[in-house]
Amino acid sequence: MKLLLLSNSTNPGEDYLAWPKAHIQSFLGNISASAVFIPYAAVTFGYDEYEAKVSKVFSELGCKIKSIHHAWDPVQAIEEAEVIIVGGGNTWRLVQQMRERNLLEVIKKKVEAGTPYIGWSAGSNIACPSMKTTNDMPIVDPRGFNTLGLVPFQINPHYLDAHPAGHGGETREDRIKEFIEVNPDRFVLGLREACLLRREDNELKLVGTKTARLFKKDWITRELHPGEDLSFLLGNTMPQIPYC
Repeated sequence: MKLLLLSNSTNPGEDYLAWPKAHIQSFLGNISASAVFIPYAAVTFGYDEYEAKVSKVFSELGCKIKSIHHAWDPVQAIEEAEVIIVGGGNTWRLVQQMRERNLLEVIKKKVEAGTPYIGWSAGSNIACPSMKTTNDMPIVDPRGFNTLGLVPFQINPHYLDAHPAGHGGETREDRIKEFIEVNPDRFVLGLREACLLRREDNELKLVGTKTARLFKKDWITRELHPGEDLSFLLGNTMPQIPYC
């Protein structure tokens, strides 16, 4: 299985997909490919606009993009795809639209058979067993929270440590601790901006410029560092040496 799961697409002041561009190139290699892009997380802008933004970047990497919203048969489009790319936006809307088109199961089978998968933000969220660790407002009913399950742990993209002055609500850490309280067997990885996960079969590594934060009930929360081997998470098991 080949996965590239990004926290975010763009850092402030940078061009679209600038920070992960070299990582995407390395992931795809030098072989020209065609990719199916899934734009359904877009809400306040159109799918054609989204496709154009993504296509501009990927074309420079030798990868031709076609958005699935053009396909007469979306399931067939996935079955024939050489690469699958899922963009960010609203996770609830993304899952709703994918479920309506019966795409979740076909994507899971396709990626498990070896088709490379790239996702950012919502596209990373749905690689998890469920969408329950999304940050997004539930603007639609997705008719179920289960998603692709390409990794056995949860990701919280755009993870923030900040608790702004004057803000009386819960922090991101507070929300994640609520999740692990009622889901005690599940790891949650808080993936900060400009970080990604790269999976090659049974190997998983953290890549980027910042640490990530790993949560599990009754387990000391740990900072994970870029380049660190996180393969133990693929078995959803504790490492041999307890983190502290």
